[in-house]
Amino acid sequence: MKIKIIGIGSYIPNLEIKNTDFDKHIFLNEDGTPFGYPNEVVIKKFKGITGIENRRYAEPQYTASDLAFFAAEKAIANAKIDAETLDYIIFAHNFGDVKTGTHQTDILPSLATRVKNKLGIKNPKCVAYDILFGCPGWIEGVLQANAFIKSGMAKRVMVIGAETLSRVVDDHDRDSMIYSDGAGVSILEASTDESGLLSYESATYANDEANYLYFGKSYNPDLDPDIKYIKMYGRKIYEFALSNVPCAMKSCLDQSGIAIDDVKKILIHQANEKMDEAIIERFYKLYDKTAPKDIMPMSIHDLGNSSVATVPTLYDLILQGKIENHEIKKGDVIIFASVGAGMNINAFVYRY
Repeated sequence: MKIKIIGIGSYIPNLEIKNTDFDKHIFLNEDGTPFGYPNEVVIKKFKGITGIENRRYAEPQYTASDLAFFAAEKAIANAKIDAETLDYIIFAHNFGDVKTGTHQTDILPSLATRVKNKLGIKNPKCVAYDILFGCPGWIEGVLQANAFIKSGMAKRVMVIGAETLSRVVDDHDRDSMIYSDGAGVSILEASTDESGLLSYESATYANDEANYLYFGKSYNPDLDPDIKYIKMYGRKIYEFALSNVPCAMKSCLDQSGIAIDDVKKILIHQANEKMDEAIIERFYKLYDKTAPKDIMPMSIHDLGNSSVATVPTLYDLILQGKIENHEIKKGDVIIFASVGAGMNINAFVYRY
């Protein structure tokens, strides 16, 4: 038995934040000293490394569970199903619902329960729960759905990835420019043809890597040190990803029995353009090959890094024909892959 995605939907917030909107920010070093470069230089270097020109922030009245609900409605319509037939709702996030102007996370009740409530699902046997797995959370949710369906515990599962990272960033940390908000939702069930999930990999590295992403105080010493923000050791993450993600992808592909030349697209977490390009280059080198042109579609330039939402959103946009020069045809083999806080890595090979 294989499982396949029968419905996909995403929500991209309307509030567009350009790089130039950070012109007046006061960026500081970790010790609180002035950064040493004018913002114009900081932004130019940032664009050169990450590829990000714009990002989207959630409208002030919405939280992560709201964005997820909007995307879930689209996924249900795309799948042409009755929401009452869902056996599980798995919601991947990292910070819960964070209201505008606050820094407190709200995860009671679970965000999955909130989406179920907003969808008006009455069936008590539709089990709703959240997972925290860093940026790879949506892929991990798909792998859990795979296990549920193949074991007979479920016939139909909704997997959500949604986040409002813009509400947990330190405005004095230049890394704050990376993050954005959004939601992607998929619906999965058993496949009745050759399409579906062919193989997967998942791993957690929790030694020194465990704290590469963490919650820390603002770089501004005048702010309350007990209020925490998302922080990361960017260089360590970059080196970790290049050392481990290509190998995980190769292991996954080799398990599938699919030849590298038959892979049509690689949908990788939209974390950093230079890092993603380096991962793909190193992955193909493991096969003594050069990465084909247009193998890796990107949405980070205009949408930024919305964590768990990047991969399902990218998939949805391609299927809608909204990523220039990229399409997915029936029978195409795709690799989905991600890396993030944990440090967690996962991937799956999928035939559309």
